[in-house]
Amino acid sequence: MNRKVSAGASAELEWRKSNFSSNGSDPDCVEVALAPGTVHVRDSKNAQGPRFAVGGSAWADFVAYASGN
Repeated sequence: MNRKVSAGASAELEWRKSNFSSNGSDPDCVEVALAPGTVHVRDSKNAQGPRFAVGGSAWADFVAYASGN
């Protein structure tokens, strides 16, 4: 995993969060933004705070692990 603090260009990213968190019942959520070869991740409650980025295959592995597949 590559840990980065994103700045500058990250303002151009299109951030998305899970549909499961859109109902407002749980304020704890992460947002992701896709860029060529990289997935950026941040805390939705602290959009200007620290962020990190991982490669696409590492993100796919994480999602598969987290979903139990």
